[in-house]
Amino acid sequence: MTTRRKYTKEFKLEAVRLASEQGVAKTARDLDINENMIYRWRNRLSKDGVQAFPGNGNPRDEELARTKRENDRLREEVAILKKAVGIFSKRPR
Repeated sequence: MTTRRKYTKEFKLEAVRLASEQGVAKTARDLDINENMIYRWRNRLSKDGVQAFPGNGNPRDEELARTKRENDRLREEVAILKKAVGIFSKRPR
């Protein structure tokens, strides 16, 4: 089983820059990667611009990620409070 290699945003940007200067085939050989990867990275960069290559599942918008984390935390708090209300509001028989 082969492990999947991961590349940083900086590596991808540098590979695309080198490919535009030296050519895709030479850059791919020098970096020991497949030519198709460089083509995909170049297309993604031209399509998404500065938002390209956000990372391992990281959302492109940091504000959105912060809001989702806060929302999850608040949902947990509400669930805990609902349980507490249920426990303390029961009348003894």
